[in-house]
Amino acid sequence: MKLLIMSVKAGYGHHSAAKAIIERFEKHGHECRMLDIFEYISKKLGDSIQDGYLLSTKFLPMPYGKVYGRLDKKNEPYDRYSAPVLASHLVAKKLEGYINEFEPDFVIGTHSFAGMIMTEMEELEILTCPTLGIVTDFTIHPFWESTLLDYYVTPSGALTYEMMRKGIPEDKILPIGIPVREQFSYRTEKGEARKKLGIPDKPTVLVMSGSMGYGNIKKTIAEMDDFAYDFQILCVCGSNKRIKTAIEKCNWKKEIHIFGFVDNIYDMMDAAEIIVTKPGGLTTSEAFAKGVPIITVNPLPGQEDRNEDFLVNSGAAIMVNKRYGISEALYQVLNCPWRIKLMEESVRHIGKPNAAEDLYQFVLEKVSENSAGIEKSEPVI
Repeated sequence: MKLLIMSVKAGYGHHSAAKAIIERFEKHGHECRMLDIFEYISKKLGDSIQDGYLLSTKFLPMPYGKVYGRLDKKNEPYDRYSAPVLASHLVAKKLEGYINEFEPDFVIGTHSFAGMIMTEMEELEILTCPTLGIVTDFTIHPFWESTLLDYYVTPSGALTYEMMRKGIPEDKILPIGIPVREQFSYRTEKGEARKKLGIPDKPTVLVMSGSMGYGNIKKTIAEMDDFAYDFQILCVCGSNKRIKTAIEKCNWKKEIHIFGFVDNIYDMMDAAEIIVTKPGGLTTSEAFAKGVPIITVNPLPGQEDRNEDFLVNSGAAIMVNKRYGISEALYQVLNCPWRIKLMEESVRHIGKPNAAEDLYQFVLEKVSENSAGIEKSEPVI
């Protein structure tokens, strides 16, 4: 089987989901390709879109959130002559040669704009194989309403109603979860995980700020450091060296283990009772696959504040804001056993550690059905 995954370099969640899918399919011996749509057309265009996204979310979060909010209110498809549809039509034509060369048996899109382009390619008969879109946040992104794919994967069945409001038929919706890498699909006992990391076997809080080190993580840790409870902190600063250096220069009362960009975050999640993090779709899915509740901090306007709404309303997270500090949230988690049990129960229902394997089995079944249908339609000689 040949699998093509189409994505857009806007943040890291879409590509992370794509890589998790590729990991699982290649493990079963299938040929996979990931196509960054805009980067294929032009490396400069791909970089510009990624840089524009990062700059707008980091330095212009409020305007970004307002634009996202206006787009998010739209539930009906864009008309055929709107800018997004015309752009997707032009891009679809530019990808025709690539599709004809690779001849995929199944195509997956991990971004709503990729879904629009896939829709255009189906209408132009460039694509004739089954198609599937993956929603990579706990909210339905703008532009999914303008897609006509065969199937859609969502993080949770609780989002089915929102998908249907966007015009997606219920029988096309697969609430199997956002695919995560294999290391997040199984758990290591906390004591063993701490031993593996070389840290003491005691209550542990993992603090994450995303790969780019967003948010005032130093302020968060300072409030945690003053909290009168014996726990250690794993602080992951991502690629933000300035924040890492600033935290390392401080004299903390608690034992704080400080890291930059790491490739073993799954071990740290296993070691932790709770994770303090921005509520990104992939980070949340990875944490919940590990069975660890989260305290949300510093959500970006747009996808992340909507993720936060879903997670808090589902009972799987505690939200920190100007009126409710991190120390109050930690008190609930560390001193109220019933509270952490309720959160863990919610996480158990939302977490999908087997999402990648479930997706693989579904795709394999549909490709087999499609191949059987083609064979039956061929004339018998």
